[in-house]
Amino acid sequence: MTKPYDPSEDGAQMSFDGRMSYGDYLCIDQILTAQHPKSDAHDEMLFIIQHQTSELWMRLAIHELGAARTALGNGQFGPAFKMLSRVARIFEQLNSAWDVLRTMTPGEYTKFRDSLGQSSGFQSWQYRLIEFSVGNRNPAMLRPHEHRADILEKLTNELSQPSLYDVAIAALVRGGIDVPGDVLNRDVTQPYTPNDGVRAAWRQVYEDPETHWQLYELAEKLMDFEDYFRRWRFNHVTTVERIIGFKRGTGGTGGVSYLRRMLEVELFPELWHLRTEL
Repeated sequence: MTKPYDPSEDGAQMSFDGRMSYGDYLCIDQILTAQHPKSDAHDEMLFIIQHQTSELWMRLAIHELGAARTALGNGQFGPAFKMLSRVARIFEQLNSAWDVLRTMTPGEYTKFRDSLGQSSGFQSWQYRLIEFSVGNRNPAMLRPHEHRADILEKLTNELSQPSLYDVAIAALVRGGIDVPGDVLNRDVTQPYTPNDGVRAAWRQVYEDPETHWQLYELAEKLMDFEDYFRRWRFNHVTTVERIIGFKRGTGGTGGVSYLRRMLEVELFPELWHLRTEL
C-alpha cells in the first residue's frame, strides 16, 4: 500500500502554534464571520457576499487609483500605466460578479428584499470615492454620507484635490501642449465641464502619437478604464432590471431609471468626443 503523502517531508510547515498562518495574515475569521443575513432566505447570502466582495475590489481600485494619480503627477508614467491597467482588470472582475448575482430570480430576491430596509448600493461611499477620484464630481452626492463624519471627511478631502483627469490634463501641459487656463485653474470641487480646448489638446496627441507617445498611451489607459467602468454600470442596470424590473430602489432612487441616467455620464468626455474628428 502506498504511503500517504506527507507535505512536511518536503519542508511544508505544519505547526502554527504561536506562528502566523495563512488565516492569521488574511484575517479570514473576521471576513468569514462578516455575513449576517436579516432573513431566513437562502439567497440572501449570495446577495451579501456579492456586495462585500465588490467592496473589497473597490478598496483595491481606490488604492491603485490614488497611487496612479500621484505617480502621474510626478511624471512617472510607467508606474501610473501599470496601476491604471490593474484598475481596468479590477473592473473586469467586478463585471463578472454580476453574472453570479443574475442567477437569483425575482421571487428569490423578494423573499428578503424588505430586510434591506433603506440600504442600497447607491450609498456605497467607496464607489463615490472612485467617481470623485477619477473626475465625476457632484458635491450633492456627499449628502447620503453626512451621518458618518469619518466617511464625509474622506469624500470631502478627495474633492479638495485634483482628480485623476485633472492630473492627466496637467500632464498635457508638461508635454508641451496648450490647455486653456480656465481649465487648469478651475474649482476642482465642482463637476468637470467638457472643453473644446482640451479636446483639441488630446487631438494633437492622437494625430501625432510618435511625438507624444506617453500622452497617447495615457489617453488609452484612461479609455481602457472607462470602457470597463461603463460595462460595469451597464451590467448593473441589466441585472437590476432582470431581478426587480422597474420597481423603485430600496434606497429611494428610481432604480433602473436612475442607473440608466448614470450610463450617460462620461468620465473623460474629450477622449470620447474627439474620435468623431479623427
